[in-house]
Amino acid sequence: MSVVPPEISAELAQILSNLVLGDNAIRASAEKTVNERLAHTPELYLLALAQFAVGDGTEGMRSFSLVLLRRLLFRSSPVPVNVNLATQRRQTLYDTLPPSTLSTIESLLLHSLAHEPSPPVRRKTVDAVCEVANRSMARGRMWHALQQRVFELAANDNAQDREIAYGVFSGAPGLIGDLHSEIVVRTLTAGLESEGEHLSGVRLGALNASVAYLDSLGAEEVARVGGALMGAVLGTLERARGEEELRKVIEAIHPLCATHPVLFAPHLPALVRFLQGVVLPPADSGPTPTMKSPFVFPPPPGGSGGGDEAGEGEAEERRELRLAALEMMVTLSESKPGMVRNVEGWVALVVRACLEGMGEWEDDVDSTVAWLREDVSHGSSADDSPPTLFEQSLDRVACALGGNSVLPPAFQYIPSMLVNYDWRARHAGLMAIAAVAEGTGRTMQNELGKIVDMVTPMFADTHPRVRWASCQCVGQLCTDLADVLQPQHYAALLSVLIPTLEDPEARVHSHAAAALINFCEGVERDVLAPYVDAVVERLVRLMMGQSGAKFVQEQAITTLAMVADASERGFVKHYPTLMPLLLNVLRNPQVNSTMRNKSMECAGLVAIAVGTDVFRPDAQTMVEVLVGISKTPSDPNDTQLAHYLMGTWAKVCQALGPEFAPYVPVVMPGLLQMASKKADVSVFDAPSDSTASLPPGWDLIPSPTSDDSDQVISVRTQSLEEKCQALETLLIIFSTLPASSASSAAAPLALQPYISAAVSVALSGLKFTFHDGVREASAMLLPVLLHAASGGRVEVEEVFKSLIQAVEGESDAGFVASLFKSMGDCLKVCQGTGVDAPVRDAIVGAVKRQVGWFAERRRSRSGRVGVEDGDDEEEDEDLLLIEEMEDFALEDMGKVVELLFLEGERDRESLLIGISSVRDLGRAASR
Repeated sequence: MSVVPPEISAELAQILSNLVLGDNAIRASAEKTVNERLAHTPELYLLALAQFAVGDGTEGMRSFSLVLLRRLLFRSSPVPVNVNLATQRRQTLYDTLPPSTLSTIESLLLHSLAHEPSPPVRRKTVDAVCEVANRSMARGRMWHALQQRVFELAANDNAQDREIAYGVFSGAPGLIGDLHSEIVVRTLTAGLESEGEHLSGVRLGALNASVAYLDSLGAEEVARVGGALMGAVLGTLERARGEEELRKVIEAIHPLCATHPVLFAPHLPALVRFLQGVVLPPADSGPTPTMKSPFVFPPPPGGSGGGDEAGEGEAEERRELRLAALEMMVTLSESKPGMVRNVEGWVALVVRACLEGMGEWEDDVDSTVAWLREDVSHGSSADDSPPTLFEQSLDRVACALGGNSVLPPAFQYIPSMLVNYDWRARHAGLMAIAAVAEGTGRTMQNELGKIVDMVTPMFADTHPRVRWASCQCVGQLCTDLADVLQPQHYAALLSVLIPTLEDPEARVHSHAAAALINFCEGVERDVLAPYVDAVVERLVRLMMGQSGAKFVQEQAITTLAMVADASERGFVKHYPTLMPLLLNVLRNPQVNSTMRNKSMECAGLVAIAVGTDVFRPDAQTMVEVLVGISKTPSDPNDTQLAHYLMGTWAKVCQALGPEFAPYVPVVMPGLLQMASKKADVSVFDAPSDSTASLPPGWDLIPSPTSDDSDQVISVRTQSLEEKCQALETLLIIFSTLPASSASSAAAPLALQPYISAAVSVALSGLKFTFHDGVREASAMLLPVLLHAASGGRVEVEEVFKSLIQAVEGESDAGFVASLFKSMGDCLKVCQGTGVDAPVRDAIVGAVKRQVGWFAERRRSRSGRVGVEDGDDEEEDEDLLLIEEMEDFALEDMGKVVELLFLEGERDRESLLIGISSVRDLGRAASR
């Protein structure tokens, strides 16, 4: 029986047919018609659409009708309706429909759920049903008929019906969340324990439903229900038939590793035994070893089986399974490090699995040649390869478990890998050292000399990819162990890095130059000085393009900038050679944008390094070149130009000091314009395809006014970064010129016209919630501007009023510290106690409120100390970091109080005692 007039059904049939046509004009006309009909008679057309989903003769049209119904029901209503002020939910077409219409749509969907013969269309029905159920429950409308129907389907003998039922439970766990847990667990367990290959869909559906159900419960309910359900959940691992199903099972269980890792605790010994046969490659290494084909570590990918397409497909499927199993182990290690450390064999297995996978590169001439010829200017194709994924897993495990747990099993294999005849094993050994360095640095320091002795000979390896890995390893060690490595082993490292700048392969000598950047970041100027000439001479040759690779030239320029920054005045000797080359690059309109931008950065750092006297003759030329670049028509593909231009102007200002004043009128208008930019924001309906991508430089955040997440906000992150950098550049200019001026009270005359506008920009930046960096830079800029303005009563009052408003309600301890630091610096400019009484009272009130909130949070944490003493070190470190930020904020509050009151005043002493007592409430102190 039709629920709409026949003419409506006929018209909708034509509209749907036109919507799927390839002709853009016809499709656009159909979309316009849909919008018009929904604006005037939404009830009729939504009912007709639901009827099509049930009764149309073609699978494709039924499927399309379900997708369209799902999207249109929760589209913004074009009809004005009352807004729910309690929830601020955006009103949709669903909210305009009478209950009778909603009931009819629900009945049609239930009919499709139970009687749709096509499995693909039934899956679309499940999606639509879950969407309507979730949105309905969010509005307080329960769909009891669906609940009853789905339990009936779950109890059927028909495998497809059961699979559909568990699919609904998975997509709408709220349907079962308020039922008695014994009923739910019994229903889910029945599906989880289904035996037989033909019931794999039922098992997987029940598994997804179980995970969704557990995730929907509160902590107490999970503790009560999880034990009864978890055994059956993990039992699906044993019941899986074939590697593909096992991978799907592991991927389905994986979310619980992050959300409820404690549920795995009783099952970990059995789990590690099961996973041992999954995460490691097949044990069969091929034929009996001979001198020509010995056993190797790691085993060749895919074994020795022929190399045909079927064998390659099986090897790839096996590798995907191993990665899924490894991801489960890594996530559990990250979520509860203390829990897995005590499980016998866990750490050794996960480390070995990572090492095995890291060596599974292709080993043929073509792949090596392709690697050597690859242009890595914008990343490498190896970045998302399986060996790289195994490497990232090792990095994560090392960070989670620490050196005492990870280093012993890792170095059980690494020394032998470094001397293996197979280059892939040597490569993996080096990359493994680099991967574990961050997480195991404290422990690794004790054996650093031995590690350096292992790594440095690898720079002479016969295979270019091993030499590249040597550079990667040293570069990473220089970053993660800078405090120890460079001071103690600089000679050994430079003795291999400098000659590698002349390696015959472009990718190798380019990577050696990249490793030198990391080295220079942690080295003292006097240590580097004897090597500067040798380094610069080789880098200049690379910059001049002897290898013919653009990415080599770009890397050479970047490294030269870092060497100049590290060696400072020791770079003067090379200035006459390098600066003309850089200026020529900047003048050349044919140079690609990356090289031009890096040359700008390098020229600015070189100018700072050599100082004003050396740079002065080229300053005017440099400014003219920068102005010319800024006036060049913008390239839409060059999204970094503004970033590098602002950074270079800041560096030129630092290099010239007070002599930069004549160029302020050239720079300041553009900076103020950039710093005053509003957030580039768009609000639109959430895309039906969750994988839909945005243009580069944009990001998505949920709408804060949409309880149903049916709206998203798109923010142009590039403009946010540019705004932040503009504020940071203003900070550099306003702090550099007054500090360099002969007068300590007033800024150079060139800055005076811009102070008022800069204050306005900084005050608005305090409220810019889209980017923390903008707020931080604005807070730091305000006292500098007050100093430059030499007072100005109205501005002072406005500045303090804005800072106090920003402090009110702010919960981020780091930003609270920045605000009080800014407030204290502003008080110093105003001679502290000289502020008006209303301003002082408002500041005192802000201090008291923040101190009170800090006290509440610290008491709450100290009450949990006894419970949390056995918790993970990572969690402890996170809490200690939070309290460290709070200590900084309390310290800055104390400084503000000391500036507000004269010594001995009663209010001063009582406030300082209160701040000190809150500091003593810290978690570390209570322990």
